[in-house]
Amino acid sequence: MVTIVFLDRGTVTVPFRKPSIPHEWLDYEYTAPEETIERLRGATIAVTNKIKIREAELSVLPQLKLIAITATGFDNVDLAACRKRGIVVANVPGYARASVPEHVMMLILALRRNLPAYQKAIHAGRWQHSAQPTVNDIPVEDLHGTSLGLIGYGDLAKGVECLARAFGMEILITEHKEVSQVRPGRTLFQEVLRRSDVVSLHTPLNDQTRNLIGPSELALMKRTALLINAARGGLVDEKALMEALREGRLGGAGVDVLSVEPPREGNPLLDLNLPNLIVTPHIAWTSRQAQEILAEEVVKNIEAFAAGKPRNIVS
Repeated sequence: MVTIVFLDRGTVTVPFRKPSIPHEWLDYEYTAPEETIERLRGATIAVTNKIKIREAELSVLPQLKLIAITATGFDNVDLAACRKRGIVVANVPGYARASVPEHVMMLILALRRNLPAYQKAIHAGRWQHSAQPTVNDIPVEDLHGTSLGLIGYGDLAKGVECLARAFGMEILITEHKEVSQVRPGRTLFQEVLRRSDVVSLHTPLNDQTRNLIGPSELALMKRTALLINAARGGLVDEKALMEALREGRLGGAGVDVLSVEPPREGNPLLDLNLPNLIVTPHIAWTSRQAQEILAEEVVKNIEAFAAGKPRNIVS
């Protein structure tokens, strides 16, 4: 019998079916960093969404054989330490290929059509007391004929591309940041930033992509451009983004992720009260349909590992 410990069950709101292997399954709504080791003692399989499992934890958990991540991203797990110990790490790719692109397009549309500003106008009673049948003094822009720059080109970016093309947008796909030789269908990183009306991030967070968008990158973008980040908070220098928005050097931003989550100690972006900034609490992936796919795939990863045929391996 294997022991399965879900460290942050509260991150997924749909039920999981029982794996078809002899097992004991323990759920914890949330696990603080100092609780991780004790909760995983004796566990064969750890299930985690965002709880970090690093060298310090792995070094004292000799029975751990599989880390099943309830997400696509895996920057919360030390892959090198897992490889050294023969621990398999499995993620769930593609489960949110509808949910995340739809959320990205929601942010883009809301910002281009100034939805937050008009909602504020309604709550302030401007329409109710208007002499005209409409209140239209806040600019509204179409998406048709504009350009969308995609940084990263996996399943989620391709999903955004499909939706954006339906709106009549031109798509620019970036080459890697420091690369000068451009592959067919790609565009130099800096050129994408200069040309795009909307830039959307869809790349993993690692040492190479941390602060991928900083002051110099923001300075390349159009003053009317939108920056959308539904990938990882650490991809963007949040202080630089805050300053660009506050000083009017960027058209707007839609952010679903922050560098530290939850932002208990605050965050520069949360201090802004601007109609051209929308922050959502890391929910792009959370549609019911996406979570149901995720839950089933996690269990399949566990069953495949137990059968000696691990799948979706990232370690």
